Amino acid sequence: MKIAIKRLNDAYLMEAQNEEGATIRLDTSPAHGATEVAFRPMQLLLAGIGSCSTIDIVDILKKQRQPLQHITVSIEGEREADKVPSLFQTIHLHYKVFGNLEENKVRQAVQLSMEKYCSVAKTLEKTAQITYSFEILPHESL
Repeated sequence: MKIAIKRLNDAYLMEAQNEEGATIRLDTSPAHGATEVAFRPMQLLLAGIGSCSTIDIVDILKKQRQPLQHITVSIEGEREADKVPSLFQTIHLHYKVFGNLEENKVRQAVQLSMEKYCSVAKTLEKTAQITYSFEILPHESL
């Protein structure tokens, strides 16, 4: 796995590119002069755990033959105060899954992802307490 990062302006705006050519922009906090047009590195970690676990959950529910219509996840992270570096102390993920799904199957999928399969969660759990919850909704109004 390789990532290349280049600086885009005179401040801190950067662009990361993976081997396949996909890009994402990164910046720092507004306190350091950012314009809030890009992800900050610690936000990327939260996006990483959310997307990693969502991929797992979708895959597991497909294998369980559950009719998943849609899934969303919201992630909240709290970092250490007044420390450098300021690590995540807690991370909470809340999944909303849509469809006529069996609760025990969804619970199993979420638990397997967070406790066994999600590499990002397994990395972050070394320094942060990770919790999760879910709710099943019959359908999403798109």
